[in-house]
Amino acid sequence: MRSPRTRTTAVLMALVLAMFGLTTTGAPPAAAATIPVGEGSYSDTRPPGTAGPATNTGTPVTPKLTPAAKGRPVPTNDWWSSLAFQRYHDNPWSTPMYGHPLTYQATAAGLDIGYPTNPEITGGGRQYEYPHKRDLTLGLSGLASPDTKADAWSDWTVTPYWSDGTRALRTTIGHGSPFVYAQGTGGDARVTTATAPVIFADQGNVLGITVSGHHYALFAPTGTDWTVSGSTLTARLGSKDYFSLAVLPSPSALATYRKYAYSFVTGSKVSWSTAGGTVKATYTLTTQPQEGTQTGTLQALYRHQWLNTTDALTAYTYISPRGLMKVRESTTFTTRQRAAGVLPALPKTRNIDAARLRGYLTEAANAADPFSGATDTYWTGKALGRLAQLVPLAEQIGETAIRDKLVGLIKGRLQDWFTAGGSHELSYDREWKTLTGYPASYGSDTELNDHHFHYSYYVFAAAIVAQYDPAWAANSAWGGMVRTLVRDAANPSRTDTAFPFLRGFDVYAGHSWASGHQGFAAGNNQESSSESTNLSTGLILWGSVTGDVALRDLGVYLLTTESEAIAQYWFDADEQVFPSSFGHDTAGIVWGSGAAYATWWTANPEEIHGINVLPVTGGSLHLAREKEAIRRNLAEMERENGGPAVEWRDLLWEFQALADPAAAHARWTAGHTTYTPEAGESRAHTYHWIAALAALGAPDATVTADVPTSAVFTRGTVRTYVAHNHSPTPRSVTFSDGVRFTVPARTTRVQGGVGDPAAPTNGVLHLLSGGKLTTSTGAAAGRDTIPSAAGANHDGSPHQPLIYEVKGVNGKLKAGAATAFRFQVDAGATPGLGQQARVSYDLTGDGTFERTEMYHYFATDPVAGWEEYSQARGLKASTGELGDLKSGTVRLEVWHAIGNGTAELHTGAEHSTLVIPYE
Repeated sequence: MRSPRTRTTAVLMALVLAMFGLTTTGAPPAAAATIPVGEGSYSDTRPPGTAGPATNTGTPVTPKLTPAAKGRPVPTNDWWSSLAFQRYHDNPWSTPMYGHPLTYQATAAGLDIGYPTNPEITGGGRQYEYPHKRDLTLGLSGLASPDTKADAWSDWTVTPYWSDGTRALRTTIGHGSPFVYAQGTGGDARVTTATAPVIFADQGNVLGITVSGHHYALFAPTGTDWTVSGSTLTARLGSKDYFSLAVLPSPSALATYRKYAYSFVTGSKVSWSTAGGTVKATYTLTTQPQEGTQTGTLQALYRHQWLNTTDALTAYTYISPRGLMKVRESTTFTTRQRAAGVLPALPKTRNIDAARLRGYLTEAANAADPFSGATDTYWTGKALGRLAQLVPLAEQIGETAIRDKLVGLIKGRLQDWFTAGGSHELSYDREWKTLTGYPASYGSDTELNDHHFHYSYYVFAAAIVAQYDPAWAANSAWGGMVRTLVRDAANPSRTDTAFPFLRGFDVYAGHSWASGHQGFAAGNNQESSSESTNLSTGLILWGSVTGDVALRDLGVYLLTTESEAIAQYWFDADEQVFPSSFGHDTAGIVWGSGAAYATWWTANPEEIHGINVLPVTGGSLHLAREKEAIRRNLAEMERENGGPAVEWRDLLWEFQALADPAAAHARWTAGHTTYTPEAGESRAHTYHWIAALAALGAPDATVTADVPTSAVFTRGTVRTYVAHNHSPTPRSVTFSDGVRFTVPARTTRVQGGVGDPAAPTNGVLHLLSGGKLTTSTGAAAGRDTIPSAAGANHDGSPHQPLIYEVKGVNGKLKAGAATAFRFQVDAGATPGLGQQARVSYDLTGDGTFERTEMYHYFATDPVAGWEEYSQARGLKASTGELGDLKSGTVRLEVWHAIGNGTAELHTGAEHSTLVIPYE
């Protein structure tokens, strides 16, 4: 995202200089052809007088690819893109590439390799870096290649290629890989070190060395030997063509790493699925043994990955700019995360003043220039997004005329861009296999920057239009052009010959990259992570409204994955990533080498803190998962700013509302008459957002639903459930805490005050799989397995109990009433089992249970079928006294008191209930 300067810039990063000095001239375009897509079209040649991909001196460039890769869509905007995109006329190899834990740079002699472990603070304390520093160079004796080209790539690995006519070298490198795999012909394997190596192991064809305090292992084919001459190490390959290298966590790890040294990685692939509010992603490496039969490998997981996997990890770790990386001994691992939900808009709440909102909407719809003079792809996109956010708000208060006028404005501008030959058009580059909008901006043409930022607004706006005019979204109408934009920025296909797979999104890093060429000493970068997630939100909404489930689920995967990366790497939510010497709580820009408290255009704290918030939409709710990080973020902004925000007040109020809605509403109330809206915001949307959250409460990410267009909000102890149904027929929506309701066709439904109750409903609580007690009569049926007592006697002593709990309960104790329950249990054919229950009451929610009740166990029979365990078995023991519940907690524990086998507990509203003596 870029913005006009609003305050004199005090500090600009040195790296920003590479963004300037660009020429806009290039080779003259060929005669243009128009490619029809439904009712729209694009050109296959850029407009006269415009530029395409070029070096920093303006010389047009084509992808640097080997014949084997020629014709494949190049994934620009990646961590290694400088191998294929020559940004600097005097560097035909690459700029530093940050794979983590290793760093790389291609040179004429081969591949420079480093493992930076000490952070450096630069830019007057505004940036932390683990910069690439060469420990050694992997190559072939005598190699002097005039360039380096991309020979092959997969989801997070790449194979660079060198050739000087006599010698040829291929290496495979990747995110998370401690290995570099090499194949060479025409010369001996050769490694040169930056300082004299210290040898800690010499096993003939396997050599352990320490360079600059980092430990490496060199692996040559069996039967060969490494020769050491000063800082040069060589091994004759003979009839073989392979060798490898690994960075070791410690010298003692050599034996483990040696096992996998000849199991060469040949590809990488992620697969994903969404179900029941959970996103599952599996990351898989394919391998090919060069000798022996070993096909396993080692890979290092980033923090956002190992936080969300239950797969076994080794004790090995690495240092990285993203915090500690942990090593898995396998070709695959799986992560599971709660899905990040989105909404087309927040719902209307009772406290929203319809007259005030109507006035704001009328002002926006009747503006002399609703697009604020925008002509390029970025600023037009922001205007489209601003108008699109207002459409559902007009619908909510019955202003259909305003709604239709806004939809008409959006359609008109989209169709203008979606038609070739006018003053705005989309042009396809056949060499780079990309679709660029002209007029372009911020290097989206010459550097292929920011396509995912720019196009996110178009996809989001198109999804809102489609919500009210489904026919417009048909492929035969204008939907085909929307899908073409999606293919450029976030193509879900690996077999599409016209566009690369997920151009901007790095599936292993967990976030997108903004630079098309990656031509910086600090690697690639991304500033506005929130504009990246705006594209994911657009995919979810567009996929939902058009019935494209695969595209919708891609959006869910991208948003959920990047949400975790943003929390960890931009906001340092757990305070485990930023070096202590950095001294900041947020980053405006994440780089391959680290992160910076900066933006590309200003050092103003408001923009640094706001750039990863805008645009605020129904896709921004995921940010509320880390409320303490939001509070720290805003507190730092005010410290650095010398007080509250002045320029981007609306964005920062909206951000605050995700954590502290009442405080944000108070600030809006005090300041709403004197602020100027940010360019992508409006008074109508800001008012609606802040007022709605003041009524609903902050988003509650602990509860998900089986439809991605949903959200839950908590105010005090009361939850409100919201779901939108884009389909033309009603559908049932089930939340993870058991709440379930039907949403009419093409409607948002709000269900308030259910879930964890402010007061029990006749004291009846239903057991819900996953450990919840709920008042909802729609709690879905399920089965939980009660662990075995393993032949021991646990009568009266909970052993591996199933625990069900509800918090925030208010209730008055009923005189003379007592706890009751009925649980359906089934031991199958296992004899001699006895299930036991304990109910505990924490009257004030302070963590102390004032009353506990232990019941006699129930002996099940060895016949398949449900039996009922109830309080009729009798009270075995109790402690304390009951009293009124004031934001209290009720807990149920169920375990096996006796027996050697498991049994099933039937959950759900119709099967198992706990009745507490409260009203």
